[in-house]
Order: sequence, then C-alpha cells, then structure tokens
Amino acid sequence: MGRKMEDWLRFSVCYWHSFCGTGADPFGAPTLHRPWNEGTPMESAKKRLRAAFEFFTKLGVKYYTFHDRDMAPEGSTLEESNRNLDEITDLALQLQSQTGVRVLWVTCNLFAHPRYMNGAATNPDCHVLAYAGAQVKKGLDTAQKLGAQNFVFWGGREGFLSIHNTDVAAELKHMANFFKMAVKYREKIGLKCQFLIEPKPKEPCKHQYDYDAMSVIGFLKHYGLENDFKLNIEPNHTTLAGHSYEHDVVMASAFGMLGSVDSNTGSPDLGWDTDQFPMDIRNATLVMKTIIEQGGLQPGGLNFDAKVRRESTDLEDLFIAHIGAMDTFARGLRNAVRIIEDGIIPGMVKDRYSSFSHGIGQKVEEGSASLEEMEDFIKQNGEPKVTSGKQEKLNPSSITTYNKSTTLLCLLWP
Repeated sequence: MGRKMEDWLRFSVCYWHSFCGTGADPFGAPTLHRPWNEGTPMESAKKRLRAAFEFFTKLGVKYYTFHDRDMAPEGSTLEESNRNLDEITDLALQLQSQTGVRVLWVTCNLFAHPRYMNGAATNPDCHVLAYAGAQVKKGLDTAQKLGAQNFVFWGGREGFLSIHNTDVAAELKHMANFFKMAVKYREKIGLKCQFLIEPKPKEPCKHQYDYDAMSVIGFLKHYGLENDFKLNIEPNHTTLAGHSYEHDVVMASAFGMLGSVDSNTGSPDLGWDTDQFPMDIRNATLVMKTIIEQGGLQPGGLNFDAKVRRESTDLEDLFIAHIGAMDTFARGLRNAVRIIEDGIIPGMVKDRYSSFSHGIGQKVEEGSASLEEMEDFIKQNGEPKVTSGKQEKLNPSSITTYNKSTTLLCLLWP
C-alpha cells in the first residue's frame, strides 16, 4: 500500500483507563492498586504521568489521549483546576520532548462532576453551559500547548432520561451553538487540530443525541458544522446502537467523516459499554479495509479506549492487553491489504452496481435523470430480472476455497 505499517496503525494509549482506572464497579471496591496512586492528588498525578510515559516508550507507541481531569485533579474553583492542569501539562511537555510521544487527542470531562448531571452543552441552566464553555476553552488551550492533533467532544450527558421534561429542539440548538463557539475559539488562537464528535446511543443517558454516526452527521449538516467536525468512532458504542462492529466506521467513511477510531470491543451478549481490548481479527480486518480505502486516518489514529478487567491485577496485564490488541490490528491490516490487492471482493461489489455505469443508470448516478425517463425506460425494457445478492459467497464462514485464494478465509482465521 506504499506506506509503513506504523503509518496505517497510529496506535494510541488512553490515559483514563490504563492509568486512572481502579477496577471498581457498582458492585465492588477497587481491585487495581497502582504504585502511582500514592501521595497528595498532585503528587500522584505527577507519578502517574511519569509511569505512563515509561509505559508508552516500553510499548513503543507514539501517541496518547486524555481527558483534562485525568491529567490533573479538579480543584474547588475553575482557577484552581486550571492551575493544576498547567502544572501537570508542564511536566507532560517535558516528557513529550524527552520521548517523542505525542498527544493524539485531548477531550474535556463534561460528564463526571455533579454540575453536569443534566448535561453540559445541553443543560437547561445556562450557568452550567457557561462553566462547560470555560472548561473547553482551557481544554483547547491545553491542546495547543501540547500539540494535540485532535480534540474530541463526547456527550455522555448530552441527552435525556425523560423526554417529558426536555425541550429537545432547544437543547440541540444550544449544543450546536456551543460547538460553534469552540470553532471560533480554535480559529482565534490558531489551533491546528481536527475536531471530532464521538457517537454513543446511551449510557449514562437513556438517550444520547449523538446516537450513532448517521445521527451525528445529520446533526452536523443541519447546523452547518459538517466542515468543522469529523467523527471518532468507538465500535463498542456502535454495537450498543444495535449495529455491527464495523457499521459506523463504514458509514462515517462513506460521507468523508471518519476522523479517528477508538479501537475497542464489547461483549455482544451484554447491553452495556464494557470497553474491552479488541482481539477479533475479523473485526479488525473490516475496520482496516475501510481505513485503507479512505487513504488512512491521519491526523486521527487507533486509540485503545479499553481497560483491563478488574480481575487482571498485575501490571504486566496492561502490556499483554495492549500488545494483543496491536497484533490484532496488525493482522487486520495485512488481511485488508490482501483483500484489496486480490480484488475479488471489491470486484464483486463493483459488478453488482455495474448498471449505473452506462445508459439510464449513468444518468441516475450523475443526478440528471427524471421520473419521466424512468417510466419510459420501463415501458421499453419491461420487468427487471431478479439478481442474487450473493451474500453467502461473501460470508467467510461458508467459504472453504475460492479462486485459489484465502482472501475470504483470512477474515476469520489468524
């Protein structure tokens, strides 16, 4: 494909799961007792950051991601929170300079603090929206300071639990105006980074406005923001929306809106976000095929928004999990290259739509056809033939040999 594997596989480690996670869940106390969690909040924040960069360099990744409140503890006032963030990001800047590791993306935690229980950009109290705006302003300043290549907005509380006390139209308008403020500030400070919105259908809200890729794309186009944002797709969120693993990656890419991928997975038999490390080569292959077809993810990447299980208490488990996920996507990349270079599957898809390359089909493709022409065509040509979709032929579980190629089998087998 003309590039090194590392150019296609821009791996990133997420700070919150790997270095802030405790293993606690609604039914149990923390199980992950990390050595960097000792001392005052600021002391442990510095220990955590140094440990993280040691991990990044030993693992060999070039990027990391974080929320503002992962990096530094929140203070009792906005000013104190900002001072804490300044102090810790000064250290981050030093460590980046020493190691060459860079920030793939920054985001602001606009969901954990009680002030955001009814939303941030969609909160019915403008006082809360203003606080979120001030926090995002600092987040964008931080992104510029650390040279972040992207900035992510995830609306965990942007939605509702009850539609009966919610003015949906007002909340969506307020959220759009909030995003427009962010765009203006990015331009004002000269920040060169890509804005991303991360879809998720639910959790913690009953219904989140950024439900899936198509919901976000429709929102952006409706409010004239489609040229300012792309999407950060997390497949575990996609499956929560009732879609297949690769669905939102494909849909976002089809509209030129795929900006980055949070490379994780969930358990299909569960109904919540489990943030597991991706180990399914078939899923990785389908994602990488789309990424190759759109020419890569730059400046986005493959961020491992995943956590070791609360039962995986050894530090080495962090390495094992990341290495396994990296190997999975490396195999997925190789498989995707074989699929594209063999040309079997792309050729079958192209043949399926061949009627749009000439005649009346070409006019439809170009947008120049009319309903009158459709009627004339049917009068001349009659009933169309029924054509098989050949789904089974493209289903790797039913293929043993195909044109002396293992292309289809490689979707399933390592």
